[in-house]
Amino acid sequence: MTAKSDPALLPPLPGEGRGGGKRPLKPRGVEGRVPPSQPSPGRGRSNAKAVKAALDAWFTSRAWKPFKFQREVWKAVAEGKSGLLHATTGAGKTYAVWLAALLALSRARKETARPAAPPLTVLWITPMRALAADTLRALHQPLEALGAEVHPWSAGARSGDTSSAERSAQNQRLPTVLVTTPESLSLLLARADAREVLGHVRMTVVDEWHELLGNKRGVQVQLALARLRRWNPGIAVWGMSATLGNLREAMHALLGHENGVLVQGQVPKKLVIDSLLPGRAERFPWGGHLGLTMLPQVIEEIAGSKTTLVFTNTRSQSEIWYQALLEAKPEWAGTIALHHGSLDREVRAWVEQGLKSGELKAVVCTSSLDLGVDFLPVERVLQIGSPKGVARLLQRAGRSGHAPGRPSRITLVPTHSIEMVEGAAARSAIAAGHIEARHSPDQPLDVLVQHLVTVGLGGGFVPDDLYAEVRATAAYQNLSRESWQWCLDFVSQGGASLAAYPDYRRAVPDAEGVWRVPDARLARRHRMNIGTIVSDASMAVQYLAGAKIGSVEEGFVARMKPGDCFLFGGRLLELVRIHDMTAWVRRASGKRAAVPRWNGGRMPLSNTLADAVVQQLALADEGRYDSPELRCVRPLLEIQQQWSALPTPQTLLAETLTTREGSHLFLYPFAGRHVHLGLASLLAWRVAQHEARTFSIAVNDYGFELLSATDVDWPTLLPQVLRLPQGEGAQAHAVLLHEVLASLNAGELAQRRFREIARVSGLIFQGYPGEKRSSKQLQASSSLFWEVFRKYDPDNKLLQQAEQELLAQELEIGRLRESLVRMATQQLVLKPLARPTPFSFPLMVELFREKLSNESVADRIARMVEQLEKAAGGVVTAGGVERVKSTLVFGQEGTGKPPAPKREGRRDRRKPSRPLPPL
Repeated sequence: MTAKSDPALLPPLPGEGRGGGKRPLKPRGVEGRVPPSQPSPGRGRSNAKAVKAALDAWFTSRAWKPFKFQREVWKAVAEGKSGLLHATTGAGKTYAVWLAALLALSRARKETARPAAPPLTVLWITPMRALAADTLRALHQPLEALGAEVHPWSAGARSGDTSSAERSAQNQRLPTVLVTTPESLSLLLARADAREVLGHVRMTVVDEWHELLGNKRGVQVQLALARLRRWNPGIAVWGMSATLGNLREAMHALLGHENGVLVQGQVPKKLVIDSLLPGRAERFPWGGHLGLTMLPQVIEEIAGSKTTLVFTNTRSQSEIWYQALLEAKPEWAGTIALHHGSLDREVRAWVEQGLKSGELKAVVCTSSLDLGVDFLPVERVLQIGSPKGVARLLQRAGRSGHAPGRPSRITLVPTHSIEMVEGAAARSAIAAGHIEARHSPDQPLDVLVQHLVTVGLGGGFVPDDLYAEVRATAAYQNLSRESWQWCLDFVSQGGASLAAYPDYRRAVPDAEGVWRVPDARLARRHRMNIGTIVSDASMAVQYLAGAKIGSVEEGFVARMKPGDCFLFGGRLLELVRIHDMTAWVRRASGKRAAVPRWNGGRMPLSNTLADAVVQQLALADEGRYDSPELRCVRPLLEIQQQWSALPTPQTLLAETLTTREGSHLFLYPFAGRHVHLGLASLLAWRVAQHEARTFSIAVNDYGFELLSATDVDWPTLLPQVLRLPQGEGAQAHAVLLHEVLASLNAGELAQRRFREIARVSGLIFQGYPGEKRSSKQLQASSSLFWEVFRKYDPDNKLLQQAEQELLAQELEIGRLRESLVRMATQQLVLKPLARPTPFSFPLMVELFREKLSNESVADRIARMVEQLEKAAGGVVTAGGVERVKSTLVFGQEGTGKPPAPKREGRRDRRKPSRPLPPL
């Protein structure tokens, strides 16, 4: 909304054109009946006129004028249509959809006494509990402005943060508009009176749809919307997003059909993307080599702004940077804060309130502040390290200037030299409108099994009717009768291998053929474990005096002994004892501290950003150093060009090097670390088919290394092992799947995926509130099911799902195949090396890290950098062993390592570098 007034703020009512023509409105309802909350067609226009007049007055009082996209949404909702609204962060999406709901669904007040609020009419689904509270505050403002003009609406939120008193009151009567999360909506669907309390819902809004679309929580939302549509076919569904590249597909996933209205908010908004550049770019970098070198410049940027968000990609890095800022600027204590998902909820709430009020000068944070919580005072956003994707960069940039007309600015702070190229690449990709696509998971049966039990609790179901309902979703549109019957068998008896156990008879048909949950105890267990968010078992961190700080992963604390110190929540803590899944601590000082590590910290570079990086390298290859980032990193790129070559979209660069360790191959597909791990394993396996060899593997986002202790004829073998599988279509895909699975220890990797699936599907009960279960207990349970199914039920579809998720999510098999196809079209440029290049050196360091201690790695890096700089005609060194050692922590975000592939003819000397974390 712009800061202007307009006497005709809102669009004409349906049936009223600018020329005054009218047409009758068609009432919407279930089976031809008008729901009780819907005004009759005869008085609909007069009601809407009163609401429109009240909202006009509210807009005028704020000197606002609606944007064109807001008017489009208001018109579409008034006509009973569903759709997707895509607009920049802070453009006014919330008011576009919310005011549309008020215009279309609220009624003018006729009674003099205050009437009761209408029943639940609007559901507002948000991916975050913190966002639910912020959204509720935004929805209240126009409700209060309507005052006595309309039938009063009540508003409330229901999530894991809702108090027991408020939850109890909502159990008696839900508010007219309810802001909730996917998990809490599923809990509502599990109520015995679900149809009665949700059957009046006329509109459902899904906020931040891009955040849900690509994961199982989005599938959970799709299933819930299908249930609501069955009870009220005329329900309007609207999604909101700011960072999606495949809008039509995203809208289809939300609505289940192609007939929605796509509204794109083209609001003029200045976006500034720049980089903090070091005084010089080291020509031979390693992961995280800049360490805290950029700290003085970061401090200067924070000091020059009113409020700054400092984003890191991992919770470990946020702890390190927050502590470094405090040590450098102790006078900032109390005005800077730390925010990540492992901190206690009350701590996070305090930080969020400090941001809203403008009391905090800076907050070091992770993705916990990515989404649309409205922090108007934030002027600047700093991104430490690569954002890994264009959409993530845009999302974080939108945290600054979060209002129409205010500029957004994000500044990239590189953690190693090559990341500077990503800054220029991201700016170029955004200018070209290139944003990553997100796709709905395909038929995750663990989510469907959970949904069957939920619906069985929420009034029961008839299988044929529910099958048609489920197939109306994008995720299950191709669900076969065979898979459906397997799911029914699984919830009724646990499948072929668990039929003797009554705990797995979770939904069975009654005398009338309606499937229900037969046992109250099983019903309680299911309600306590609804949801698809699965994380590693965590351990509470609590002071001896009683105050809770947050939680860390159990595996981290399990390696510590009393007296050890660690950094958490910006505090140096000493472990006193571990009892009842709680780490009891006290404040410490002057001791060397470990930094907690959380699994899941290694995000791969997206295809969109990787392609943009290669385009920037192609410009450098032509001698075009137009951006500040390319000019800064020019010395590195020129050495790479002199000693080898630069990758381009038309060429695939490979380098070979012989050292005392053996024969090295470096290949640069620029496909992200997940794909590179799969490609490296695949190529090693294919080479081993010619002659048994042992390979060590290192990967990063730009390429990978294969190291063999014996000589390899790469000029002859490499073109052969880069080939595409023979055959066409499905046959070639099946061959590739076989080769990829054969090249890895797929059984162990799939078993780790199965742990998540077992929890979501309800095989594993994670405990009642307050009950502490260790990760060892949960892993033992999932391992038992894994072995039982493999031995007695090998066709169990959850086993198949584990393998499919491994391929699709951890190894990104689709992207891996696309990479092979692209490489087949590129010209292979094979460069024999006399010494490591700026691109190959970081991969060599990855191998050192796996085999040597930090002291030995630091010593070797310092020695090699000195030798390489001399060969390059420079005098710059790595700064000494101690300086190198201090930077090594910045390249170690991930801790888990999958077991090395075990196969005759090839045994890794070590586990793959930078692999996916264990679950």
